Amino acid sequence: KLCEGILNILEKDTKTSCQVACLEALRILSRDKKVLVPVTTKRNMQILMRLAKLDAGEDPLERASEFPVIVEALKCLCNIIFNSAVAQKLSLELNLAAMLCNLLEKCKDQQFVDDIKCFDLRLLFLLSLLHTDIRSQLRQELQGVQVLTQALESSLSVRWIEEYKAAEDCDRPPLSLQETDCAIEALKALFNVTLDSWNVHSKNESHQFRYMAAILRHCLLTSGPTEDKTEELH
Repeated sequence: KLCEGILNILEKDTKTSCQVACLEALRILSRDKKVLVPVTTKRNMQILMRLAKLDAGEDPLERASEFPVIVEALKCLCNIIFNSAVAQKLSLELNLAAMLCNLLEKCKDQQFVDDIKCFDLRLLFLLSLLHTDIRSQLRQELQGVQVLTQALESSLSVRWIEEYKAAEDCDRPPLSLQETDCAIEALKALFNVTLDSWNVHSKNESHQFRYMAAILRHCLLTSGPTEDKTEELH
């Protein structure tokens, strides 16, 4: 009943601070699988997707004041999808993966969106891990390899000197914690999406995998903010 009450409040047009507080409470509660059973419905998923700006079409991310709400809503969706098979099925019905790819595109060249990007990528990783149909959808329909590779390239700030050769800058400072976390989530999602890609047929696919290989090489030469984070990245 508490989760249902929180979602009823979130459905209304409340203040940002109230939305963040409600989402933080829901995120904690959503770690319990038993709590999720009565609240994992299409309506409730759509409430969270709306707050995460996943149903906003082509509208850009303009209001930085809304960013904490978007991040908390994505965190809630991560917990719910990880802990609920019903939510995983609803994700396919609601076309969640396509909306996440769209949100990822909006994060390009945007400031202060690293947390949004990171949890968007984490959700794509979870969906591609837990639902084989979504993994196929990402690979075949949503150009997931390209979308995720570009997200990885952006997180690593790759600078190209040739088509498949990135610049090696020995004096470059380590990645920030946020950049490292984004890169790690992109790598995890890429692993799932390319898991069955041993047979490359088209010229475009060949280009995409050579491009990805160059970025992965660059990744191995990149340091994170700590030794542990560098090891996790590699």
